[in-house]
Amino acid sequence: MTTIRPVTLDDAPALAELLRVNRDFLAPWEPVRPEHYFTVDGQRADIQSALERQAQGTGLSYVILNEFGRVAGRIALNGIVRGPLQSGSVGYWVGAADNGRGLATAAVGDIRRVAFEELGLHRIQAEILLHNVGSRRVLERNGFVRFGLAPAYLNIAGRWQDHEMYQVLNPLWP
Repeated sequence: MTTIRPVTLDDAPALAELLRVNRDFLAPWEPVRPEHYFTVDGQRADIQSALERQAQGTGLSYVILNEFGRVAGRIALNGIVRGPLQSGSVGYWVGAADNGRGLATAAVGDIRRVAFEELGLHRIQAEILLHNVGSRRVLERNGFVRFGLAPAYLNIAGRWQDHEMYQVLNPLWP
């Protein structure tokens, strides 16, 4: 069974190695990263930033675990906004060895539960590249629906690219 758990600074070595091994695999879907990002120190810094966002209430970051309890990827709920919006944005990745095995689908389901049942958010959104068929399937399996297109939304793989916008609403809200 796949699970997610909150990321800790102790995850830095495993994440650095996973990112190093999957650098080419993930490159088409990620921003261009500095060399430091792929090191243990770089991952510690990234995790520390995530923990600070968590302390501020604006983000949650988890590792995705495979059936052997090994770190297989990462998922985060970013940009959490309260007030009248009650929303956050989900982002995730899984390494090549565990890709296509349902881990991302399970992780998005888990983060959806956290967002709706624990945080009480009204909606979650996700942004995906137009050609990212795998992520589209992950989102649709978790009840997300496409609600728009954002031209030149994010700088991914070194260029500004269009993204499809997806959302799912909390069925617990009236």
